[in-house]
Amino acid sequence: MLAADYPFLDVMWTMLVFFAWIIWFWLLITVFADVFRRRDASGLAKVLWIIFVIVLPFLGVFIYLIANHEGMSERSVREVHAQQQATDEYIRSVAGSGGAAGEIERAKGLLDSGAITQAEFEALKAKALG
Repeated sequence: MLAADYPFLDVMWTMLVFFAWIIWFWLLITVFADVFRRRDASGLAKVLWIIFVIVLPFLGVFIYLIANHEGMSERSVREVHAQQQATDEYIRSVAGSGGAAGEIERAKGLLDSGAITQAEFEALKAKALG
């Protein structure tokens, strides 16, 4: 019964309005995050941007996006690179040294270069395997 009272185009319009609100809040969050992330703006400039966006929301967001679009993308790329480097560094720190095979390979390299004797190589190999 309810579906008969709420035609298809009304459903589509409701969905369009709903997703427009989601996009609007996403834009607001993006602008606020970028304002606070900026290191090139003073505290006063950040406060003025926030007040502008709160007092005149649509105009404030659109002017901020037009005025700072390059800076926003650069800051975003810089943050992604920093996060990727931190992740890579963490993975390297917990990955270990390659296990027993890696230790034996390094010991073999030392043996081949003459830095250790055959007996020392056997001791390192036994330690790695044990």
